[in-house]
Amino acid sequence: MIGVSLSRWTMSYFAAALLALVAAEALMVAGYGFPNDALRAPQTLVLVHLVAIGWLSLLMCGALFQFVPVLIARPLYSNTLTLPTLICLLAGLAMLLLGFEQLAGHIEPGLPFLALAAALLGVGFALVLWNLGRTLWQARPPLPAQLVVVGLASLAGTAIYGIIFALVLGGFVDHEPCISIAASGLPLHAIAGLGGWLTFTAVGVSYRLLAMFMLAPELDNWRNRAVLYTGSGALAIVILGGAAAIRLGFEIDFVLGLAGVLGLVTVALYGADVVHLYRARKRRNIELNSRMAAFALASLAASAVLIAVLTLLGRLSDHVGAVVFLIAFGWLSGLGLSKLYKIVAFLTWLECYGPVLGKAATPRVQDLVVEKRAIKWFVIYFIAVWVGTVALLVGHASHFQIAAAGMLIGTLGIIVQLVRSRQLADVDAERRIPEGAYRPRLLLSLARPD
Repeated sequence: MIGVSLSRWTMSYFAAALLALVAAEALMVAGYGFPNDALRAPQTLVLVHLVAIGWLSLLMCGALFQFVPVLIARPLYSNTLTLPTLICLLAGLAMLLLGFEQLAGHIEPGLPFLALAAALLGVGFALVLWNLGRTLWQARPPLPAQLVVVGLASLAGTAIYGIIFALVLGGFVDHEPCISIAASGLPLHAIAGLGGWLTFTAVGVSYRLLAMFMLAPELDNWRNRAVLYTGSGALAIVILGGAAAIRLGFEIDFVLGLAGVLGLVTVALYGADVVHLYRARKRRNIELNSRMAAFALASLAASAVLIAVLTLLGRLSDHVGAVVFLIAFGWLSGLGLSKLYKIVAFLTWLECYGPVLGKAATPRVQDLVVEKRAIKWFVIYFIAVWVGTVALLVGHASHFQIAAAGMLIGTLGIIVQLVRSRQLADVDAERRIPEGAYRPRLLLSLARPD
């Protein structure tokens, strides 16, 4: 990583994402959205998209703009496009949330918020795909980057479904095929987003980050290639096969079942690879980010088991909200928070001390954090997520709100640690800013190490 350019606006993506996560958790504490409202209610849609776009997608975009160049050892196609991309995504998310509030009757009819959201989010995600696609195009991507490519293709499918839904719900499109997709395609949209764009991309990035942060050898075996093939097949069945089934007037249950089997196989293979990485690591004492990533991976495994059990019992549709919650907050958010704890410190270290390496005494990356102080916030967060999942399964909305309060407390505690890391607050004063080093800004990176 020494010598790689820093993505200027990655910290701004992370900050906006964390604010969206805090807002979503605060809404859950207040009883807004599911489970106090129906899964398809506008209030729940506000909550879901605040998490899926505001938190997880912004987090993923910020990480990809920094780490896709690392995966393929090539510079990002355009650092200039990252700021307008962020502006379009934030503006589009605001329009989308206002559109859902309009559907709920909380805002008077007037401005076409859903149409504006479709346009702004369409442009924003198109810029993401263009920038990362052009970065990857001329490279021969290794397997982690190939997984990211599949995730980006899933993002395209997710965005197309979402634009159709927004235009139909807003009354701007009455074309029969679009209406059919809006009526039956919600599971396809959700799986393409959570399972393809977010999970498959997270899998690709995690292969590289877990190996890098634990000093484990890069994996190149039949299992991780099988992860690519089975996962890609499952997503193709959902995104393309599901759309074809709806267009031909067929039920999509068979499509979802077949994709589900392939998806469970993919999770099992990925889990075996992760266990191998942990066992093959050269770093005996695992840092906090990798220990907490294990909790997130355990949540992914629990989600797969829960899906299988509920399917066998014929109760999956009754508890789909609990499953999605565990995937979104236990797996994706848990992994995101755990890796952010390391990534923020690592990028801050590169920005501040990269220009003076070999010229002055510098702290280690580990000196930017205090793991003993941070661990309790991660434990609170994960326990609260697991308690919230159980509360949803047994139908106790009030207990879920208490669990959400625990999640909010844990998240705020983690954010404080991230800010301290960014401000070098835990670095010894005499080594904090040696001559020639950069003092990092909170929301953007100005240094570009040589």
